[in-house]
Amino acid sequence: MALFDLSGKRGLVVGIANGASIAYGCAKAFRAQGADLAITYLNEKAAPHVRPLSDALGAALFLPCDVREPGQLEAVFEKIEAEWGKLDFLLHSIAFAPREDLHARVVDSSRDGFLMAMDVSVHSFIRMAKLAEPLMKDGGCLMNVSFYGSEKVVEHYNLMGPVKAALEAVTRYLAAELGPQGIRVHSLSPGPLKTRAASGIDRFDELLSRAAERAPMRNQVTIEDVGAYAAFLASDAARAVTGGIEYIDGGYSIVG
Repeated sequence: MALFDLSGKRGLVVGIANGASIAYGCAKAFRAQGADLAITYLNEKAAPHVRPLSDALGAALFLPCDVREPGQLEAVFEKIEAEWGKLDFLLHSIAFAPREDLHARVVDSSRDGFLMAMDVSVHSFIRMAKLAEPLMKDGGCLMNVSFYGSEKVVEHYNLMGPVKAALEAVTRYLAAELGPQGIRVHSLSPGPLKTRAASGIDRFDELLSRAAERAPMRNQVTIEDVGAYAAFLASDAARAVTGGIEYIDGGYSIVG
């Protein structure tokens, strides 16, 4: 078996919105390496945009999942247990903050907006880890998606900076807690990418151009770049790696 082969492994991908999604770039890489996939969609409005991508990937399961709706996340894992009986890896690529809080100064953020951002963007990953743990009897890999604005102030990133910082802290704690079971935990930290989620950030195009200018590699990363790294982390080749913030940014984080 090739070192990076994911044949026989089964993974859950949460967060595909369209063909430009980081989650889709990762799903393509997982599938190209032979993994079977379960893919979720947010709601019926989102389904027509996600279903063709799921079909193109030959996903075994296509399931609704809005982490704000009681019982939906649990139903996803119940279906995976019934159909597969195990799970080898999952990718959490969802984040949300109300627009008025995202565009405001952190000091002006509302309590409700802050709590919602933390619940959807961070606590949902903890919930997924808890549900995945009993399905990863032979170990596994949990991944989420962060950004450099978690550790340095990035103009206009605002509330999502503290939220992503919390997500990265959770990554380290879960890695420590689940490591004895052979479950590895990672935060993927790509450089700026023009995704649907990023479009909500004020003046994001400026951030994109600045990143490309400052990164040592002098280019913008792609969802395929992120997917390639995520597939490596999901593979047995990365069995000794856990708890890290994995930068896929052309070196932007070392000069930003």
